[in-house]
Amino acid sequence: MAAFIAKQMVGNQLSAVKDAAGGGDGGDDGDDKEKAEEEERERQEAIKEAEDRRKEKHRKMEEEREKMRQDIRDKYNIKKKEEIVEATPQEEPNPLMRKKKTPEELAAEAEQEELDDFTSKLFLPLSNALEPSLASGIYVLQFQPTNCAGPTALAPIL
Repeated sequence: MAAFIAKQMVGNQLSAVKDAAGGGDGGDDGDDKEKAEEEERERQEAIKEAEDRRKEKHRKMEEEREKMRQDIRDKYNIKKKEEIVEATPQEEPNPLMRKKKTPEELAAEAEQEELDDFTSKLFLPLSNALEPSLASGIYVLQFQPTNCAGPTALAPIL
């Protein structure tokens, strides 16, 4: 495996030197591309094969470790802890990689903010203008039927 990768690296450098010195054929560009594609495919296959071997090796090691752990548990009568996966939201490591909001979600948020702004502007100034003696009761907002531009007065419910 290592010899193959070393050959690939050194071979590419040697062919580049030959081409620069004029020793390479200038008319075999199509053939060179095919060779390069074949070499790249072989390199990718070798990398994939090495990765598969590494994963298999680690899987076997983990199986052996688990067998050893189970033997120790059996020897000392220890119960295996249940792995509880908590549904706590994890902090996103990179805020740039967070989930993008859809236009519908953005529109819903904007509408909610607009509604919150409207209600806060509508009720806060009126509640400050009320008499302290009436401030403890429940109030109904009264609108004029002909002009719906805004509330005209608050009437206490008794």
